[in-house]
Amino acid sequence: MSADPYSQRVRELFAATPHAGHIEGGVTVRVADQGVRLELSAAAAGGRVIELRFRAWGCPHLIAAAAAFCTGYTGQRLSHLLEFSAAGIMQTLAVPVEKTGRILVLEDAVRSLGAAVHEQSGQQA
Repeated sequence: MSADPYSQRVRELFAATPHAGHIEGGVTVRVADQGVRLELSAAAAGGRVIELRFRAWGCPHLIAAAAAFCTGYTGQRLSHLLEFSAAGIMQTLAVPVEKTGRILVLEDAVRSLGAAVHEQSGQQA
């Protein structure tokens, strides 16, 4: 087992922080828990997510997970936001089990974002 707490993918996402920022005029949710704060913004059209952005105040694992979420869910159907599970990102990024609570903050934020986007767009969840 490596003594390095961060996988190569976490290091790449943390260094580049793709999708970092805020979408003016988009739907935004904010969640604070487990010692971290997370803001997710989305723009949607035609039943799909057309843009995602995040702001995160927390550990490199949370920041990388938020970036991975935004990368993976841009272009997806809105309903996929409501079905998001942090388990896949935890496995892909090799997030240590002791960080589970922090990554679950992302899951809560994504599901809240999905509900808010559905409400704004007038689509049924």
